Amino acid sequence: MQAIILCGGLSTRLGDITQTVPKILLDIRGRTVIDWQIDFLKSAGVDEMILASGHLHDVLYEAIGESYGGVRIRYAKEEKRLGTGGAIQNAMQYVSASPFFVLNGDILLNLPASKMVDSLQPEMDGLLLGVLVKDISTYGEIISDHQDRITAFREKQPVHRSGYANGAVYLFNQSIANYFPERDVFSIERDVFPYVQNLYVLKAEIDWIDIGVPERLAYARQHFGMPVGW
Repeated sequence: MQAIILCGGLSTRLGDITQTVPKILLDIRGRTVIDWQIDFLKSAGVDEMILASGHLHDVLYEAIGESYGGVRIRYAKEEKRLGTGGAIQNAMQYVSASPFFVLNGDILLNLPASKMVDSLQPEMDGLLLGVLVKDISTYGEIISDHQDRITAFREKQPVHRSGYANGAVYLFNQSIANYFPERDVFSIERDVFPYVQNLYVLKAEIDWIDIGVPERLAYARQHFGMPVGW
């Protein structure tokens, strides 16, 4: 099984921290982010990862190489900024089987990826991880019906309540490509997801952290990895 990891962004919100080190190589409690992500993916039998790289590609390649943690590594380097959707489309040239995972390179989570595989059905175009957060105001929100089919995505709103955030972990069947626009640069969140017919959410209450801002990175370095129930 294969997985695409989006790790080519500029990481401007982290400032000096990521000027010379990609987010996926940052240290979190004695391990890099990619170490934690490999643990997550291996539970579903992932044995090949495609790193959608760009910024600091050479640093990433030198640290990871073509095999890491028992997983084969390939690279889909952006020659220009492609957006999340364009980066996935570029990396899909190396995807040879369905389904396949896609995840952001700044996500940490305690969840067996096999739970997503077990929940994906052949008629689904994709399954998104929805993470329950206490305060949805700083996240995009996933809205779904009683069968967990996604009906809407809400942008960040100034409301302080719980909700299911987009966990930036996706399991796609090949049919997801049918919804890609005919251009190189686009967003998976804005230009694809709102138009997909059979997109579902796996709702989870787990230990999940997006380390893309300094305060969440600091929190992860103190707290991530503690046992949490599903």
